[in-house]
Amino acid sequence: MKDDKGLYYHPQLQNKHVRMYVRKLGSDVEFRLWDQDTPDLWEEHGWVSYEAIQQAAKLYTGKSLDPNQVYDIDVAKALLQDGG
Repeated sequence: MKDDKGLYYHPQLQNKHVRMYVRKLGSDVEFRLWDQDTPDLWEEHGWVSYEAIQQAAKLYTGKSLDPNQVYDIDVAKALLQDGG
């Protein structure tokens, strides 16, 4: 999907208030979270490279949302290919 901020998908299908935006910068894919219920989130947190996400995912302990599910590289690549 696409809006004025760019290409996005819903990382939690049951929650349409949250969007994960994706963009390509050089050869890197970057992600940025937007939450309708937390509007300051967009300004407080910038774009994050997939490489940084992979490093953080190594620290995932299973106690919260799995970064590999929220930051879905396959969905991001498909969006960028189709809409970018």
